[in-house]
Amino acid sequence: MERVACWAHARRKFVEAESESPQAVRMVHGLIGHLYRDEYQYDDKRHSPKLRATRRLAQSTQVLSRIEKVVQILHLRARPKSRLGKACTYLLGQWTALLRIRQHGQVRLDNNLIENAIRPSAVGKKNFLFIGSPDAGQRSAIIYSIIVSCERHGIDPLAYMTDLLHRLPTMSNQDDLDPLLPSNWKEAL
Repeated sequence: MERVACWAHARRKFVEAESESPQAVRMVHGLIGHLYRDEYQYDDKRHSPKLRATRRLAQSTQVLSRIEKVVQILHLRARPKSRLGKACTYLLGQWTALLRIRQHGQVRLDNNLIENAIRPSAVGKKNFLFIGSPDAGQRSAIIYSIIVSCERHGIDPLAYMTDLLHRLPTMSNQDDLDPLLPSNWKEAL
């Protein structure tokens, strides 16, 4: 398994440096923007992962080379502890993993979709530290996983849980539970 880094995280570090070095940040943002513009075109045309990887390799190599050169130059000029220096250090430290988008058409440029999906539970995790017994955290994680799975499959979580709690008591461990998974679930009539 290979790790593929998130371009949004790399870009975000430069956003944090914008007040210190607006011209340099605009230049890096413009270059990263080329990657995202290409990506939107691939999405619009519904490219397969294989075609997406082929197009990325053909279209992004020059832009990626320019990003690397610009960031290396900025890195030499910036103070190491400055925000720009930290942004350059971060991007260059992730460079190999950032380049892997060219080979893996099934992955996105960033993981924003996943982060947005888990944000409700991440926001509340401090509130849930003291929700009862030590086992309560595990139970909460299971419930949140079910809720997010339901939302991802366009299912009302309350209807799903209500139906599940009605069906489960009449089932045995010999019954096929696959139809109860959010991805396969059909509400009982």
